[in-house]
Amino acid sequence: MPEAPDSAPASSTAPVSTRSKIIYGLGTGNDMWGNWLYVTFAWTVFNQFLGVPGTLIGTALMLRLGWDAITDPLFGWWSDNTRTRYGRRRPFILVGSILSGLFFPMLFLVGKDWSNTAYFWWMLGSSMVFMTFVSCFNMPYSSLGAELSPDYQERNSIFKFKGSIQKIMEIAMFTAGAFATALIWDNATWADVPQKLAILVSNAFSWLGSMGGALFTFDFAAALSLMATPFGLESGDGGENVNTLLGAQVYGVILGILMICIGFLLFFGLKERYYDKIVSKSQDKIRITETIWEALKCRPFRTQLAMGLSYSLGLSMVGTLGLYATLYYVSQGNLTEGYLWNAGMGLANTVFGFMGPLTWGLLAHRTDKRFTILCIQISGIVVFTATWWLYTPEVQWLQIFASGSIAFTQAAFWMMYGSIGADVIDYDEYENGKRREGAFSACGSYIMKIGMMLGMFISGVTLDLTGFDAELGGDQSDSAIFWIRFLLAAVPIAGLILSFIFVLNFPLTASKMREIRTQLEERRGTV
Repeated sequence: MPEAPDSAPASSTAPVSTRSKIIYGLGTGNDMWGNWLYVTFAWTVFNQFLGVPGTLIGTALMLRLGWDAITDPLFGWWSDNTRTRYGRRRPFILVGSILSGLFFPMLFLVGKDWSNTAYFWWMLGSSMVFMTFVSCFNMPYSSLGAELSPDYQERNSIFKFKGSIQKIMEIAMFTAGAFATALIWDNATWADVPQKLAILVSNAFSWLGSMGGALFTFDFAAALSLMATPFGLESGDGGENVNTLLGAQVYGVILGILMICIGFLLFFGLKERYYDKIVSKSQDKIRITETIWEALKCRPFRTQLAMGLSYSLGLSMVGTLGLYATLYYVSQGNLTEGYLWNAGMGLANTVFGFMGPLTWGLLAHRTDKRFTILCIQISGIVVFTATWWLYTPEVQWLQIFASGSIAFTQAAFWMMYGSIGADVIDYDEYENGKRREGAFSACGSYIMKIGMMLGMFISGVTLDLTGFDAELGGDQSDSAIFWIRFLLAAVPIAGLILSFIFVLNFPLTASKMREIRTQLEERRGTV
């Protein structure tokens, strides 16, 4: 039985307030929307609406991540070495949020009659500029998470809040396609936008009221029926002339405004615990080589990276293949209906994903982190095996359960991944005498993204190789449908098995971290 993860000593550290944990968790909105929304939303706009080939889209997404692998180390190193009255992380968080929010709508500022080559270069150029601003936010934001507390258990709590709130913020990712393909945009222009938005808001509040009433009265049949029209969005027959591009542009403006607001909340609502007591007084500057390469000398960090990379590579194709399984297998090519189901799956993803960190966090509180992650991965293998039967046109609502179950384990995995990342940085301080959160965040990010470049590229190439053809709509070949369904299950399972093996070799147990913390506090005092 794994050892109980007692902290040492509990009285030496002021706990992180619930308010601070919630504010930090809200930053996952900027993280998710900045890094990952475009990865799936680009297929809706550029492939399904504008007809850009999957290989071109996959290549653009791959090169976008390649650029991100350059900017992440830059901002990680820069924030490690910054000394201001506001700390070393929060100024970057604020500036990155403002610039990301302002530029977000530019990702979809294209015309309907451009060539495929022009679309490709716009996708690549605009997303590279955007990802520079996202790196400015995300590297300091990720680094800040490891600085909020030195306590083994408190870190579980911080990342439990972060993981649960992240699932709420991810609603915007699952509803992006439903918003952009909503019937409200049928033959719409920018002149119609204020009126259309008013209708959408009214319908959404009405739907939320009905859903709240159904749940309050335990009328689960009515609640399930409402899931087919999330936020009041309705399905057509697939023959409408929906201006998906306009819907995407409006959506980009809305999310951009929210990103700016979140940046201000983070800047004014959080403190940097280690900055005043350690970094600003005695720590030397970090060399750029420490950000790019030297962090990899840390053995626990290498194991953590291998674990996360295997997991993320396995799941990198799920967003695309899962979406296409819904659109072209479950909904038989009716995009409006399919995206409504996808939005409903997003709601299930939020509910189950919100519960995942809370539930698995209870296990982590009673055992060590490594054992908890192993249990999460076993559950994930079971869930992805079940997707073969849960995605079916005969019982369409089963895919909602599939999405929720995936989120239940996925949110818990990344919760624990962040928590052990904070332990790795303590280990590095113990070995080298420096707090290098930015270096580790940046190094981890670019290694993960270089690996995921391959996943993004393979997603586009694989989709083409399955025989999928967007012009065929719901008349895809049986072979194309089979391979989309098969790979949706098989690829994540392979990644989970590989990740499981790496977790077995992770060396930072609860007792080891108690020992490290005691020696650090004897050396430089408490924080």
